[in-house]
Amino acid sequence: MTDLGFTVTLNQPFDTALDTVIAALGAEGFGVISRIDLDKAFAEKLGESFRRYTILGACNPKLAHKAVGARPDVGLLLPCNVTVEEDGVGAIVRIVDAGQMMSMGDLSGTPAIAELATDAGARLDRVAKALKAA
Repeated sequence: MTDLGFTVTLNQPFDTALDTVIAALGAEGFGVISRIDLDKAFAEKLGESFRRYTILGACNPKLAHKAVGARPDVGLLLPCNVTVEEDGVGAIVRIVDAGQMMSMGDLSGTPAIAELATDAGARLDRVAKALKAA
């Protein structure tokens, strides 16, 4: 774990790793609502090649609904980002630490947000542990 989140290395090809990550997120109630393939964007917009690097926007609708209902400005921090990066041997997966993310500003002072951050953080921690076991 780093200050920003959890890091897991998967000894799987990139595309398989993406599928594994999406399945692990789904098992904890997260769906992928956005996908950004940075390598493709860099090639298209900059003419630069870059290793395969995808950002997945993961959202647990029930948690997001409660969070935005409690503090509409928390939407600035949603969805929870997960990156999958090709590293030559397999893939590196990084998962945001929801607790750390929701401690920005005065968010942690809102009890409902603190509770949701704990719940989301525990779920994402289980995703990381499931990936380590994969």
